[in-house]
Amino acid sequence: MNPRRSVPDVTFQLLNYVLLFILGFATLYPFWNLLAISFNDSLDTMRGQVYFWPNEFTLNNYAIIFQNDSLLGAALRSIARTVIGTVLSVGCTTMLAYTLSRREYLLRKPINVILVVSMYVNGGLIPIYMLIKDLGLTNTFAVYIIPGLIGVFNVIIMRSYFDQLPEALVESARIDGASDIGVLFRIIIPCSLPVLATVTLFVAVGHWNSWFDNYLYNSKDSLSLLQYELMKIMTKSTSEVTSNAQAALNHETLRQTSPQSIRATMTIIVTFPILFVYPFLQKYFIQGITVGAVKE
Repeated sequence: MNPRRSVPDVTFQLLNYVLLFILGFATLYPFWNLLAISFNDSLDTMRGQVYFWPNEFTLNNYAIIFQNDSLLGAALRSIARTVIGTVLSVGCTTMLAYTLSRREYLLRKPINVILVVSMYVNGGLIPIYMLIKDLGLTNTFAVYIIPGLIGVFNVIIMRSYFDQLPEALVESARIDGASDIGVLFRIIIPCSLPVLATVTLFVAVGHWNSWFDNYLYNSKDSLSLLQYELMKIMTKSTSEVTSNAQAALNHETLRQTSPQSIRATMTIIVTFPILFVYPFLQKYFIQGITVGAVKE
């Protein structure tokens, strides 16, 4: 067999490398550019032409954000929300999805229909606010957890995944005397790590990035979240520049803060924790589903 590859094969592989490089560059460059802007002087950023590296390196943008005394507490509350909300949400979603995946469950179809309809039809912002208020969840930490405990889209993903698992797994566990809880935790969950990791990442990112429920339902500073505090800093930074007609001529004002620099810095701050967690979940995306799970 001739080890030399033909010209069309080499050309095809070269084109693949070029296209993958372009795709990777288009994906990574926006984040890299924001990183460069976050470490660049605000006045120089206003002039533009900040691409791959900071033209005038500075940590002033981060200092402006972290000098906020309430930021540390807000960050701790955001971490607590993300951890508690993710654990409870994934746990409840897994149990509901497993229940709906069992064909012997009589209410399977009606509940599936109700869940799907709820994805497209809701009462609106005002009725939801009135419901949250009547339940006594306003100005409480629980308002961050309970309303979003079950995500219909995540339930559908997990239910579809459970439906694809071999029925022999459940049957063999039932023969050994396992209950439904035992089947779920000893058989289904170990075979479903990829989908669990995916849903966990979705839920965690949603909790970490959320700030609108803080704006709507919590007026206490003691319950303020990191994203909401950063949003207020961004709003203040923008208003300081736009409210003064001479701000564009005042170099000292621009050196202290600019919307572009603050926006880029906030993006880096809120993205870094997710980038840190993602590698620990990525390995489950490529694992086998039921390899070696069926008894021989």
